[in-house]
Amino acid sequence: MLVAVTGTPGTGKTTACDVLSRRGYVVLDLDEVARQGGFVVGRDEARGSDEVDVDALRESLRVPAKIAFLRSHYAHEMGVDMAVVLRCSPAVLRARLEARGWPPEKVRENVEAEAIDVITQQAVERLPLVYEVDTTRGTPEETADAILGILRGKTQGHEPGSVDWSDEVLSWY
Repeated sequence: MLVAVTGTPGTGKTTACDVLSRRGYVVLDLDEVARQGGFVVGRDEARGSDEVDVDALRESLRVPAKIAFLRSHYAHEMGVDMAVVLRCSPAVLRARLEARGWPPEKVRENVEAEAIDVITQQAVERLPLVYEVDTTRGTPEETADAILGILRGKTQGHEPGSVDWSDEVLSWY
């Protein structure tokens, strides 16, 4: 089973997957796989990010494990069985991304994407099994536990749309 651990940058994918890895699970960092495999086809200097040939990466990806977690904001675009979309309050996400030293335009783009569920919507269009985990106040260990719980069938409260930032977004106006 391949599980996409996906979400807007800053929602906790890396820290939660680090916990899963320490617990003995196979975790693939798709950005690293793309770099090593030659799937980075350019650099968007304005956004400060690599451009990955997601289609070519998907076609070439081979995972020799019964259960593996694919980590990236585009992991839901791979040939996965399920996606777990990590979500974070836009206000908290803004602080996390600003702490990384990201430029204001990039912070705004990602906060807006989180506010309107861009990645959840993309995942639902592609996959039959999509779940959400709110990482706003949880620790990486709690997030990893939630991901594993979903794999064990504890999906109630994690359905697409279960995380809703509309009240927060409306407060901006």
